[in-house]
This record gives sequence, structure tokens and C-alpha cells, in this order.
Amino acid sequence: MQLYELTVGQAGKLLRRREVSATQITRAVLERIETCDPRIGAYLAVTADLALAQAEAADQVLARGEGGPLTGIPIAVKDLICTAGVATTCGSRILEHFIPPYDATVMRMLADAGAVMVGKLNMDEFAMGSTCEHSAFKPTHNPWRPGLIPGGSSGGSAAAVSADMCLAALGSDTGGSIRQPAAHCGVVGLKPTYGRVSRYGLVAFASSLDQIGPLTKDVADCALVLGAIAGHDPADSTSVPREVPDYTAFLETGIEGMRLGLPREYYTLEGLDEEVAAAVRAAVAKLKEMGATTVEVSLPHSAYAVAAYYIIAPAEASSNLARYDGVKYGLRKGDTDSLVEMYRQTRSAGFGAEVQRRILIGTYCLSAGYYDAYYRKASQVRTLIGRDFDAAFAHCDAIVAPVTPTAAFAIGEKIDDPLQMYLSDIFTLSANMAGIPGMSVPCGFTADGRPIGLQLLGRRFDEGTLLRLAYNFEQATDFHRRKPAL
Repeated sequence: MQLYELTVGQAGKLLRRREVSATQITRAVLERIETCDPRIGAYLAVTADLALAQAEAADQVLARGEGGPLTGIPIAVKDLICTAGVATTCGSRILEHFIPPYDATVMRMLADAGAVMVGKLNMDEFAMGSTCEHSAFKPTHNPWRPGLIPGGSSGGSAAAVSADMCLAALGSDTGGSIRQPAAHCGVVGLKPTYGRVSRYGLVAFASSLDQIGPLTKDVADCALVLGAIAGHDPADSTSVPREVPDYTAFLETGIEGMRLGLPREYYTLEGLDEEVAAAVRAAVAKLKEMGATTVEVSLPHSAYAVAAYYIIAPAEASSNLARYDGVKYGLRKGDTDSLVEMYRQTRSAGFGAEVQRRILIGTYCLSAGYYDAYYRKASQVRTLIGRDFDAAFAHCDAIVAPVTPTAAFAIGEKIDDPLQMYLSDIFTLSANMAGIPGMSVPCGFTADGRPIGLQLLGRRFDEGTLLRLAYNFEQATDFHRRKPAL
């Protein structure tokens, strides 16, 4: 096994036994990026010098017999998480040269844990997209088959983990942007409960929906990374002051007697690909074989989730992105005496088509005379969606469902059809609306070798149950062990 192929858990054991150094692992990952990323396009920036300096510092910590499970582990982060002294572009021309003066809280926590940052990862511009085609700089390709989408908006994060170009990554999830690319790239991805992980230093798309989470090679690694970044942060007013458990303690507990909810509306959805449906049904059968029981549940307002989401998220984006005006930081266009004209030229040049589309939708929904008809009504639907989940969890411990309606498709196939793009998040965005945790774990492949993910949804702050369920399923299958042939 090559050093870049190690999981976080495997690398940690070797590092603590001093059988390998953090510098050696980091060099191996950097060489892997140099070899493979020209075909994949997962990275927007590779921070080689910083990574090697952090690796050397980690080796000194390990030499003293100190450090934790992430000490010396090469990790990459989605390029909307602020990194002091390192460009944070959000995949947008408007922030192409923006260098934050401070670290996001999750970056500080990773640094405290001794992790090594190897670079910043590609994404749909301002996290608005499901394919990683909306990056202003380049598309990211799926490592399983270049030419296919990796999913989005954390497509670079999922592709980098899948291609062994980092041992773990951070992404963000506003409507499925961790779980969906994790499914398409055959890796593990977890969206924590809203408020579980600090959003301080996360460049906002939709502030009431965004959440940072890990993408990893296996479930045990997911538990380790989540444990390092979760916790209350006074700098984030939405961060919940709640104790963080040892997520690894949930893993070895079996699933005998667990009740799994199967949402009627998800399994009967028109447009659900038969290969995806078959893989999910087979996964449910395996979980039942392992001792779980299933019960049908209903999420009756799912039919309105996409419409409500694409009012709330663009409305919040319209407000959040108003700050990019060419005055305070970022791109500035327009040699003119007119302030309004400078705004127009800057935002026209700086924002891509999808971001402009969502700003226009959001501005319209918040405008005088339309707020009650659109944003207020969508917020009421959001409340009903949350109540649906509360009612379902009265009958089950977790919900099991598909992640995406289809496996990965060709780059460019749906780029001119925004509605079809939006519908690709139909199974994931309700979790963001309700603020509950959601997870994707590999559960199969199509006949032509494209990965399929299984989605697990849980009660608020019950990530442990999802990790327990995912780990036991993972141990009983070998989907996570298959690798793309790069």
C-alpha cells in the first residue's frame, strides 16, 4: 500500500508507532496531487510549503509521544473556508485574489489537532451547484471516470478523497453539497446537525442552511474528523453549546434491534433510477439481515421541498452576496464616476451565470409585495418539513433513503437545464431545511461502474447513531474498499 492510500486511522497508528513520519506521508500526498490532479482538477491551490512546515512540526510533536488522531494527517479544505494568508476564492472571479486575514474556526481546530493542510479544493461558485461545473476556474472530473461530474458543490473535496489526493477533506452542505458528491465519488460524507460545527469563517451562501462537515475514505475516519471540528464556538451565534461525544465510541456497537424508517415518498419518486433504487433496496436488505427492522414512514411535505428550498436559499444568498460590490474587497470593475455603474460592472464580471440567477430569484422573492407570497410561505413549508421528520423519528431511530436520483452523469449534460440540476438534490435538501444530520455511505455501483450512495438521516445532534449504522454496514460490505483506476 502506498502512503497516500492510507486512511486517517491507518496513518495515525503508523505515525504514533513512529513507523513513518508525517513528512513522508505529506510528500507522498503532494506527489500524488502532482501526478493525478491534472486529470481531475480537484485543487484550486496546493499549499506545499505550508504543508511540509506543518508536517515537520507534527513530527516534533509525535517524537515527544504527544499528539492526537489527526496529528500529521494531510487534509484539504473546500475553498470557501477562510484560511489566513492563503487565497479563499469560493470558486468565483469576484474573490479570485482575496486572502483572508484570519482562519475559520474549523481551521483553528484542525491546527490544534495537528492536521496538515495540503490545499484548497474546487467547488461550484459560492457553493451554488450540484456538479462542480459552476466553478469560475475549471470543472472537476469524477475520478471513477473523467468526463463525469463528481457532484457538487463540494466536488473537489469528494474527488480529492476518492483519488487519494488527501487523507480526508472538509466540505460544506447547504442542500446536499457533502452527501451528493460523496455518493457520486464513492466516499463517506456527513452533514452534521445545524449548529454542531462552527460556521465562523465559512463564506456564507445561505446562513440558515450551511454546515461544514467531513468527507473521508471510511466511516471511522469520518468519526475522527467530526470529533475534531465539532463543538460550541462563541464567535458563531448559531453554534449550539452542547457537549461533543466521542464519536468513535459509537462504531463498535451493533445495530441489532435498530428501527429504520423508509420514507414512502422517496421510494416511489418518479425519476429515481432503477439501478440506484436496486442498490438502496439491497442495502436495506443487508441492514435487516444484520438485525435492524424497517418501518414505512411518511414525509408528506417532501413534494414542496425543492420549491421552498429554491426560495429560501436564493433569498439568503441575495442578502449575503450583496457585500461583493467592488468597494471593500475583491474584484472591482468600471472606470466610471457612477457608483451604480461600478456595482453593475463589478457584479456582472465577477459572478457567474448560476450565481446571478440565484441572486435575481432571491431578490425578487424578498422584494416589496412578494415577500409574503414567496419567502414567508416557503418558511412556513420549512416548518412543516421539520415537523414531518419529528413525526417520523417517533417511529424509527434513523431514516434510510437514496442520496441522489441517478448516478454521476456526463459533464455538460444538464448544464443548460437548471431545473434538472435542482432536482438532483431532491433527496438531500430536506435535511438542511429541518437542520438534521445526514450522511452518505457507499452502497453499490451501476453496471458500468459508477458509485451509488446510501443516505442516512437522524435526529438533531444524533450523529452517533448515523455513524454506528454506517460503520456496521461498511464492515459487512466492501464497496468502500474499491478504488478508481487512476
